[in-house]
Amino acid sequence: MRGGFMTRERLQEAGLAALLMALLTLPVLGIQIVREGATIHLEGDWWPMVIAMAAVFVVRLFQDPLSLAGRQLNKVRVLPKPQQVARYRYWLLGILILLAIVWPFTASRGAVDIATLVLIYVMLGLGLNIVVGFAGLLDLGYVAFYAVGAYGYALLNAYLGLGFWTSLPLCVLLAAATGCLLGFPVLRLRGDYLAIVTLGFGEIIRLLLNNLDELTGGPDGIGGIPEPTLFGIEFSRRLSEGWTTFHELFGIRYSGEQGVIFLYLLGLALALVTLFVINRLIRMPVGRAWEALREDEIACR
Repeated sequence: MRGGFMTRERLQEAGLAALLMALLTLPVLGIQIVREGATIHLEGDWWPMVIAMAAVFVVRLFQDPLSLAGRQLNKVRVLPKPQQVARYRYWLLGILILLAIVWPFTASRGAVDIATLVLIYVMLGLGLNIVVGFAGLLDLGYVAFYAVGAYGYALLNAYLGLGFWTSLPLCVLLAAATGCLLGFPVLRLRGDYLAIVTLGFGEIIRLLLNNLDELTGGPDGIGGIPEPTLFGIEFSRRLSEGWTTFHELFGIRYSGEQGVIFLYLLGLALALVTLFVINRLIRMPVGRAWEALREDEIACR
């Protein structure tokens, strides 16, 4: 079909995009490599990946006609009012949040585990976007504050016996205080100098945590850290002293997926709170100051 939209090049491009989608979604959808003796095979649900591949292939193949139809529609449609746009945006956001809440009850345990890790990195990316994206400061040691907060909770639990919800605000304050201690000496640095200092700070934190064997466990880390609870309700099989298990409270059979789903929902809630706080901050005067600092520091002063 030379001269049309379904050319050989277009088919090859759509097929390559679908193949790339398969490679990207293979670990996310919980398809795992299982070894049994001398044989190796894949286990998991293939249908979500097949649907994603088909959707990418069709969209990529009909990209030009869809773009043309969209341009024609823009010429004839009446632009909605700003209030209507905001209302549609809130409805769309609510639907996406509802889907994100329902999804772990239909997915495999491996996929939910990966999604929880993704949410953690989403929160890290949102915080890094404040420093690099809005303020324009090249920080290469940002992950060190994540390590400070994580090890702070582990140490508070191991040596003081504090739970997750008690340690959470304390670890936030600890990471913030560490950022302030780093920020004061390097306030006058910009560009590559700031990047080198923050990179060195990140390496210092990593080396300290790896070498303080008696305190942090060295490369092995700190084990036996209890998982977060829901108002004193544990998601473990056995009942700890002074606690209540989730499956015994509701009279259901115990499943390891209950705790995994709770961690995912907790990560989703924290990610939404982080997104809300950041959106409020960038609309405040301090957010405007960050953008002005990024564009021109001298004019901002």
